[in-house]
Amino acid sequence: MQFKEQPFIPMLFGGDINTYSVARAFYEEYGIRSFVFGKYPTGPSYGSKIISYHANVKIDTDDYFMKVVKKFCSLHSDKKVITIGCGDSYVALLSRHKNELPKNAIAPYIDFELMDKLQQKELFYSLCDKYGIDYPDTYIYKKGMDPNAALPFKFPVILKPSNGINYWQHEFPTQEKVYTIRDQENLVKVINDIYGAGYEDSLIIQDMIPGNDEYMRVLTSYSDHYGTVRMMCLGHVLLEEHTPHGKGNHAVIITEPCEELTDKVRKLLEELHYVGYSNFDIKYDRRDGKYKFFEINTRQGRSNFYVTGSGFNVAKYIVEEYIHDNLLPFTTAKEEHLWLVVPKAVAKKYVFEEENLKKLKKLIKEKKYVNPIFLKGDNRINRTLRMLKLHFSHFEKFKTYYN
Repeated sequence: MQFKEQPFIPMLFGGDINTYSVARAFYEEYGIRSFVFGKYPTGPSYGSKIISYHANVKIDTDDYFMKVVKKFCSLHSDKKVITIGCGDSYVALLSRHKNELPKNAIAPYIDFELMDKLQQKELFYSLCDKYGIDYPDTYIYKKGMDPNAALPFKFPVILKPSNGINYWQHEFPTQEKVYTIRDQENLVKVINDIYGAGYEDSLIIQDMIPGNDEYMRVLTSYSDHYGTVRMMCLGHVLLEEHTPHGKGNHAVIITEPCEELTDKVRKLLEELHYVGYSNFDIKYDRRDGKYKFFEINTRQGRSNFYVTGSGFNVAKYIVEEYIHDNLLPFTTAKEEHLWLVVPKAVAKKYVFEEENLKKLKKLIKEKKYVNPIFLKGDNRINRTLRMLKLHFSHFEKFKTYYN
């Protein structure tokens, strides 16, 4: 693979598909290798030809994180270093220490006070109320409340932590990203499991919006350092993962326009003077015809290559603004494009709506699709075998967990 000399170096934090997708965006647009710092020597970034990967379990701790960033920036003092978090904890670290970073470091993030509010779902919903954005009927449960208290809506319900960063710091055997709670007994057990593991913050209990994965949407936006939105890309999610730890992770997305959603979010972001990438999870509620927002991620999502694949390279917006001093004009994605991280046969089997399946097959036939993991030329044998094993494992995972 050929690499070019550039006046900047991408420094990415994380280890999953998010880092690989961003690194691939940098490589495709600028022919440059990214440096990725994660916790473990595994995942799609590990062993990649387009990435120099460095693993250390302490990378998400304040002191070690800053030590690594300062040393890296010093070693590359002749270039700008673009620092990008590819997970909530890394984004929080960059935002919290933004004013302490070396002069040649670029961190396109909002101040930590605002970020901390937005990353806590409970506070995000208060902003939704303020700006007229719909979200599911919600009950906030705080530690010490009666878990047998009556809810304002019927079972089944959805339960998830308000503070995702703190939640994953307290692991336990039955831990899931999002819980579907069928009855009061199950609710009490899950609440006790979560707080028993050491989690202290609020829990979000919500009315379960009917409909399968095909009612989901994902919206990605980029805002410049003035707080002006420059790009918005809406994806129609056709399939999600269903394993306990992967529940809710996108598996199949088709890009599609929807001004009703983008206009509301654009107003919210610009009034907040938001900076950098934002990512929203949304579900269409057929009961009242409204799109209900679940949360905001104060970063590009793990499925961000659906944006790059649709023609809006996620690296380009940062580089053009912070390296070339070029603010790109506002644009939204309008043409359909398919992103998937499961075998095509899995997508065809578990996408049920006739119109969606028709679009899926059409885009595959027209070769308007991308799997971000498999980049032509990035073919070191060990990584390729690991990625193929992961890829085909979805047959068994969906057979076991999809219901």
